[in-house]
This record gives sequence, structure tokens and C-alpha cells, in this order.
Amino acid sequence: MNSLPKKNKLRIRRLHHWIWPRSLRSQLLSRSLFVLAGLLLLIGILQFWIMESFLYRNQAKTMEEQLMSMPPVWLGIQSRSGSSNNPFGGQAGNGSGNRVLFIPDRSLALFDNQGTFEDIFGEDGLKAPQLATVEYQDITDELKEQKHIPYRIVTDSQGNEQLIVFASPGPRNRGLPMVQMGTATKPLRDLIIKQLLIFLMLSLLAMVAGLILYTKVLRRTLVPLSNMVNKVQQIDAGSLAERLPVVQGQEEVDQLAVSFNGMLERLENSFEAERESKEQMQRFLSDASHELRTPLTSIHGFIEVLQRGAATNQDQLYKALDSMHGESVRINKLVEDLLLLTKLDQAPKQEREVIQLDSLLLEMQPQLAMMAQQRSMHLDLTAEVYVLADAYKVKQVVLNLFHNAVQHTDLEHGAISITLYATHHKAELSVKDNGTGIEPEHLPHIFERFYRTSSSRSRKQGGAGLGLAITRSIVESHGGKITVQSQVDLGTDFMILLPLHKTDV
Repeated sequence: MNSLPKKNKLRIRRLHHWIWPRSLRSQLLSRSLFVLAGLLLLIGILQFWIMESFLYRNQAKTMEEQLMSMPPVWLGIQSRSGSSNNPFGGQAGNGSGNRVLFIPDRSLALFDNQGTFEDIFGEDGLKAPQLATVEYQDITDELKEQKHIPYRIVTDSQGNEQLIVFASPGPRNRGLPMVQMGTATKPLRDLIIKQLLIFLMLSLLAMVAGLILYTKVLRRTLVPLSNMVNKVQQIDAGSLAERLPVVQGQEEVDQLAVSFNGMLERLENSFEAERESKEQMQRFLSDASHELRTPLTSIHGFIEVLQRGAATNQDQLYKALDSMHGESVRINKLVEDLLLLTKLDQAPKQEREVIQLDSLLLEMQPQLAMMAQQRSMHLDLTAEVYVLADAYKVKQVVLNLFHNAVQHTDLEHGAISITLYATHHKAELSVKDNGTGIEPEHLPHIFERFYRTSSSRSRKQGGAGLGLAITRSIVESHGGKITVQSQVDLGTDFMILLPLHKTDV
């Protein structure tokens, strides 16, 4: 019972796919054939109308010339002054007597403005259709004024459609009757239909031939698209570096290839960024756990020493407490730096304001001088340099760089200079020292988190390798850029570029 509906549904689905194909090739082919068939139908209709009009006009012109070339005597027409019972001057009857003219497949009749009508051939030829008296009066008047009368399509008493024309044989001033000639339209229509059938056959042959040729041409035309589909099917997360050829000779396909390559590039960058983010997170967790493990191990060791009796020894007790305090300060600083980096990574909204950078550096001069101790310090500042920034964050950047310079310069012979210039719509801030410098192999990694140029020295000085990473994050969050230049035993120069803020003077 349920198998019949399923079969019907399957048939309906197949019929639907046949009527509305889903493949691009089938849709292009069917729609092209539909447009071609519509054009051929329109051409056939126009051809029928044009051929019919042409043949009718040509036939009417031929018949008019025949009438104009006929002498009136052929029609048995005499002057109205002659003695005869026939109003047209011939003998009464069915067209016999003095009329010697007979044209096969033609009807011929005489008429005048009085409504008199005579079929010349009678029953010997084609039956002449008769119009209304008023129409003959109008036609007679127009012919006398030498106006051209268009042909007419009428139906005779036998139901045959005829094309009839009108003419006035002989001179207009002799009072001769008018002549009507007609011919059946069936032969003309048969000729038109024959031509249309020939056109229809040729059109069908052309559509069949076009279908065969167009299928091959369409298949070759869609080769680039098919190749693209095959290529796309082969691409997965492990082959995002693959790219489609962007020049295939078809503008639309080339644009699609360019767009798809752009999408692949964005996906590749996204996957690469995610991979790097995971690797950085793993390194970050590893380094952070290592940094936290060292002071925690030290504190744990001092606690064990105190538990074993060192707490009763006042000297050992104070040394242990001092060391534990130092390690706790180090842990607290590390946690604060990690929290700050986390906030910077999340790109929170910062409270920025227009600050005068040179004034800010002058305010920091006493604090910097205290950090420098016996080292020489020099400030070279351009006046009225304005930037849109968080003043607290800018101070933190300067303090980080200055503290880094203090750590790597000699106490007595060390020299640190801070310069500030405004150039090319940028504020250029530089912190330069004459310290130990940085080896060339370390420069590309100097801003990475937990990276140290010398592990032992950094641990001795209490650094965890986060200061420069924090500095770069702060600078980049302000739309700026930080770079470094260094030579071993000659010193290091950190340069910061921040966008200038225009102010009204």
C-alpha cells in the first residue's frame, strides 16, 4: 500500500529534476534552447506576416496591371449611348456575347456608382464576390478622382476567400463602368504554409545540430569551473596553502578564483594564528609555571629549614624570612605582570586623553634620576608634542625601558639619554644607553614573553622576561610601534613611534 506513493514521489522528483535541472550545464543548455526556440517562433510569426503581406500586395499589383492593360472591348464594354438592354453595353446573359475574355482562377465583375453589378465570367469561372452598394459608390468616386484603392480580402457566396482589386479601364471621361478582379487566397496561403513548414524543418534541424554542438562547446566552456570544483574538493585544513589559478580565460571564473584564493588565505592566516596562539599559550603556561615554581620551591625550602629547628636561631630565622619576603615580592610582581598582559591581550577600552608628552617626561625626571643613581642622565625634549594616550600607561613604558637601561649599564660610567622629536605626524621617543648591548641573534625575540638574553643575569636582577613584552603591548594598543637597535658593548637604543594629535594653538 505504501510502495505506490513512494514510486509516485520518485517519478515526480525525476520529472521535477528533468523540467528544472539543478546542474549549471543542464540549466544553461535548457535555457539556451528555450530562448532559441522562442526566437525561432517569433521569426516564424514575423515571416508569416511579412510573406502574407508581400504576396498579397504583389498579387494585387499584378492584377491591377492586368486590368489597366485590358482594352474595354475585351470586356464587351460599350459606351452608354449604344442601344442595349444591358446597362454596361454588352449583351445580357452570363457574360457571353461580345465578351471574349476568360482568365482561369480569376473572378471578374463590372459595377458602377448606381450599385449595378455584373459577374462577367458567371458560372464559367470563379464566382465574383459582391460588395454593398455604398461601398461601390465610394470606390467609383475614388477611382474617378484617380485615387489608388487598396486591395480587399472578402468571402464570396460560395465561402471562398478572395483578394479583390478595383480599376477603371480606359479613359476616365468616357463614362465606362468600373472593373473588379479577384483571385482565391488559398494558393497564396498554401505557399506561405509551405514556406513555414520548410522553415520549421530547418529550424528543428538547426536546433538538433545546435544541441549537439552546443553541448560540446558548453562542456569545454565549463572545464575551468569543473577543475575549480575538483580542486576545492581536494582542499582541506592541511592544504590551505593551495591556490587556484587566477587566469583561465574566463573573467567570471577568474574573479571567482581570486575571491576563493582570498578566502583560502584568510583561512590559512586564521589557522596559522590559532596555531601560533596555542603554541604561545603552551609556552606561556610552561614559562609561567617555571617562573612560579622557582620562588615557591625556595619558599618551601626555607619553611622546611624553619621546621627543622632554624626558627630558634634568630640569625637563621631573619635570613629565611628576608629570603621568603623577596621571593613573595617576586611572585607578586610576576602575577601582576601576567594579569596586565592578559588585559592588554583582551584589548579593553582605555581611558585616553590628550597629553603633552614633553611635560610628562619632565614630571618623571626626579623619579628617573633616583633610578639612575650615579649614572648620568640626559633629556633632549621637543616642546609641545601632543599625543592621545593613557598617561599612566605611557609612564609605565618609559619606566620599563629606563629600568632595563639601568640594569644593563655600569653604575659609575653608565649614561642614559631620553630624546623626544616630532616628525612625519609621529612622536618619536628614544631611550638610549651605553650598556652591554644585545647579541644580534637575540634581537628578533627581545619582545617575546619570558625571553631572556641571559637567564642567570635576569634571575639575579629579578626579571621574568615580561617587561619588554608589556611595553610592546602598550605601545601597539596606542597605535604605535617600538623598535630596537643594539651593538654588543656599545649600548642599546629603543625607539617608540606614536601618532601625533593635532591641537589648536
